[in-house]
Amino acid sequence: MTHPGIELCGATVYDAVTDGSVHADAICALNERFPASAAVTAIMDLTVEAEAFGASVRFSQDDIPAVVGRLLTGPESVRDHVVPGLDSGRVGEYLKANRLVASRISDKPVYGGCIGPFSLAARLYDISEFMMALYLDTDTACLLLDKCTEFITNYVSAMKEAGIDGVIVAEPAAGLVSNDDCFTYSSVYVRKIVDAVQDSSFKVILHNCGNMGQCTDAMVRSGAAALHFGNRTDMVQALKECPADLEVMGNIDPVGIFRQSSPETVKNATLALLEATSEYPNFILSSGCDIPPHTPMENIAAFYEALEYFNDQG
Repeated sequence: MTHPGIELCGATVYDAVTDGSVHADAICALNERFPASAAVTAIMDLTVEAEAFGASVRFSQDDIPAVVGRLLTGPESVRDHVVPGLDSGRVGEYLKANRLVASRISDKPVYGGCIGPFSLAARLYDISEFMMALYLDTDTACLLLDKCTEFITNYVSAMKEAGIDGVIVAEPAAGLVSNDDCFTYSSVYVRKIVDAVQDSSFKVILHNCGNMGQCTDAMVRSGAAALHFGNRTDMVQALKECPADLEVMGNIDPVGIFRQSSPETVKNATLALLEATSEYPNFILSSGCDIPPHTPMENIAAFYEALEYFNDQG
C-alpha cells in the first residue's frame, strides 16, 4: 500500500516511480497515517526490471507504468541478450527508496518489491509467445528464465544490502498455468532467489494474484517464508493447503472492495474474512494486491477499524 501515500505527499505516481526520495516520503507518510500496519512496503512496480533489460515503458502522471511492446523475439535474441547491471533504468531509484525507508522506519519490517522470473520473462518475450515457448521451445524459455533469475537475485541482494527486512516477489503470470508448470517454470526459479537471499533477517514473500487455487502447492514448494494470495483465491482453502508454520497473507479485493466500494462494505468484507480464517494462527490480513491510486482514505481506515474491532473481540 504505497499509492495512497503518494497522494498524502501531494505528488504524482510518475514522481514516485522515478524519484526514490518521493517514493520513500510516500511510504513514510502512509505509515504515519496508518500506524496499525504490521509492515511497510515499496511500490509494486512490475516494469522496473523489464525496463532494466531494455523494454519500453509507458509512463503517466497518475497511473502505474506499463511495458509497451515485445523486447525479445526468438531464441537468438534471448541467447544474445546480456543480463543488465543494477545501474540500468530506474533500479537505482528503487534501491534508494529502500535505503531511505530502512533508515527512517525501525519499529516494523520494511519490504521491497520485485517481479518474479516467470512474470518478467513473459513481459520481455510477450506472454502469449512465452506460453507457447514453454512447450515448443523449452530451451529458450528456460534460458530466459535463467537470465531473469540472475538479474532478480542481484537486485534483491542489493535490496538486502540496503537494510530492508525482506522482499515481496510478484509472480502474477505464473497463476495462468497448471500447478506442475507453475512449479517447473516459476517456483524452481524463485527457489534460487530464496536460497541466495533468505535467512533469519531477510524474508522472501511470494505473491501470486493470478493463482485461482490450482497452483498453491507450487507456491509452497518455492521455499518462500511467506505466501501472499490475490482475491481470486479462496483464502480458507489456501490455508488448508499450506503448512501451519508458513505465514499466509491476503486477500481483500484491492479494486472492487478497497477502491470502488463504501467504508461499510470494506469493514464487512474484512470482518467476514477474519471470521472465516479465525482458526488459522498463521493467517495475516492483507489486501489481495497493491492498493491502486485514488483509493478513498476512509476505505483504508475502515479496513484497520475492522481489524481492531475483531482483535478486541477476540
